[in-house]
Amino acid sequence: MAMVATNILSLYHLSSTIQSPKQPPPLTSPVPDHLLHQLHTIRATINHLTRHHPPPRPAASKLPSSSAADLLLYSGLSPIASACHNHPDLLNKYMSYAAFSLCPADADIAESLILSGCHPLPRRRCFSRTPHKPTSSLSHNPFPNSLPDQNILWDKYTCKSFSCLNRQNPSSGFDFSHELSNFMTYKSELDLPIPQFFQIAKAAGAVLRLGLDIGGGTGTFAARMKMYNVTVVTTTMNFGVPNNEAVALRGLVPLHVPLQQRFPVFDGVLDLVRCGHAVNRWIPVTALEFLLYDADRVLRGGGYLWLDHFFSKGVDLEKVFGPLISKLGYRRVKWATASKNEKNGEVYLTALLQKPVSR
Repeated sequence: MAMVATNILSLYHLSSTIQSPKQPPPLTSPVPDHLLHQLHTIRATINHLTRHHPPPRPAASKLPSSSAADLLLYSGLSPIASACHNHPDLLNKYMSYAAFSLCPADADIAESLILSGCHPLPRRRCFSRTPHKPTSSLSHNPFPNSLPDQNILWDKYTCKSFSCLNRQNPSSGFDFSHELSNFMTYKSELDLPIPQFFQIAKAAGAVLRLGLDIGGGTGTFAARMKMYNVTVVTTTMNFGVPNNEAVALRGLVPLHVPLQQRFPVFDGVLDLVRCGHAVNRWIPVTALEFLLYDADRVLRGGGYLWLDHFFSKGVDLEKVFGPLISKLGYRRVKWATASKNEKNGEVYLTALLQKPVSR
């Protein structure tokens, strides 16, 4: 329609400027103001359609009949991650809400978009939901006897209490009596107890103050480091359980970011980056390489990268992941492997690596 209108206006403009053959045409002919106004309107429409037109997608996927008003408004204020355009139905549903009222209960949609690479999500103009009767005070102890159920919005979860989560999976990280011993005992060569880690750092003259725990679940590593006066923030996803809420209820900082996201931390400011069970062979090799180099970016010279129980095929560790890690040029403080599953040839790796002080 915009192209047709442009052509019509062009013909109209040309016809309106034809002069009598007896008089020579003027060197310059002014364009009427109303034509200029219409032309500017058409150009603005074309730019708008081009900016908001989604890329081609598979035939099985259907475009939403109309885009959410706040989605179009926000896209004019700030760019949206390119991966968001691959999921227009989810994105449109996430941004279809009543502005200036309570946000819809759509945390599952938000997390699906984040895990699909649509991060950061567009901001919304709605009020976040809160529990009806939360506790008036919270414990400063990062290892409380239990977490208050009334501080969680359970509607989006299968379980409706922390006791239910513990019954379903005792090792899910919500049983803090069990979590107390984590990172503190030596059971095999793969373990690196925190007291031993501090001895290593002290012997090397390294200072531990700030850290990042990647894929930290309910935040037990950050909780234990807090007891040693070290501030650690935890990246965690919920995956059907309130991991982020549990981290916060323990007085710690959860970062709701996926593994493919650039760490929201400035360059060279951290003393420690720990990669937990979330960082394993199921991550595509290229994505893992970017993750390791982003860890290098946020670590200061002399800082530590801790790969805790990284598992892969033994042959892949030797030919793929080992060389990939070695590319960093870090000093190997600890490098221990052990069999995870002999039948499948899987092995665990625990590695403590120290970044060079200068390059």
